[in-house]
Amino acid sequence: MIASTPPPPYYAVIFTSIRTETDEGYSEMAQRMVALAREQPGFLGEESARNEIGITVSYWTSEEAVRLWKENAEHRLAQQYGREKWYRAFKLRVARVERDYGIE
Repeated sequence: MIASTPPPPYYAVIFTSIRTETDEGYSEMAQRMVALAREQPGFLGEESARNEIGITVSYWTSEEAVRLWKENAEHRLAQQYGREKWYRAFKLRVARVERDYGIE
């Protein structure tokens, strides 16, 4: 589903990853992170796709909201597990969305 976002500007956090073979606890943690993000102030929505690489984009009202999400204790634990066992490689990008358009 395509996230419904307000008129720009807002922020996009783009997480691109390549997984390891380890799946222990990954699905549960991924579901928990989406639920937890939805509870955070400033969260606008998210989109995710996975094939050879995974891409998750979350949308936020401000840089402050992005920073607070990064520092969330439960999210930090998920980040640690990701580095230790779930991701062979990843890249995180934060961007300010200046324009958006499409068909809804």
